[in-house]
Amino acid sequence: MQQIANWLKSLGLGEYAQRFAENCIDASVLRDLTDQDLEKIGIPLGHRKKMLRAIAELSGAVLTSPQAVTGANRQDTAERRQLTVMLCDLVGSTALSARLDPEDMRAVIDAYHAACAGIVATYDGFITDFRGDGI
Repeated sequence: MQQIANWLKSLGLGEYAQRFAENCIDASVLRDLTDQDLEKIGIPLGHRKKMLRAIAELSGAVLTSPQAVTGANRQDTAERRQLTVMLCDLVGSTALSARLDPEDMRAVIDAYHAACAGIVATYDGFITDFRGDGI
């Protein structure tokens, strides 16, 4: 449940961690949540929308807990790892946003984010942030 609490805190919605815990909502059911589910546990409309958008952006990414990172595989010796950092931006999005309805543009951005997240997950990578049309 701590991973859900950390995720909610990263969204600025940490006050709902207790409600998620009380309703046994963990990472395995997070993607199955609907607006109605969140409403049933007493989350206001604006926060429900924010949560649902963040859930949609997970698209294949797995929430990890601090124990998973620092657990049995941790070594006390230093090691070198290759790190690749990439910034990805949707070309022509400004012009496209001028032609599309805002809801249609949001759908395009969501599909773009999902496609990029799927590719990144294929290579065991992770996305630190989605900002507008950038990843």
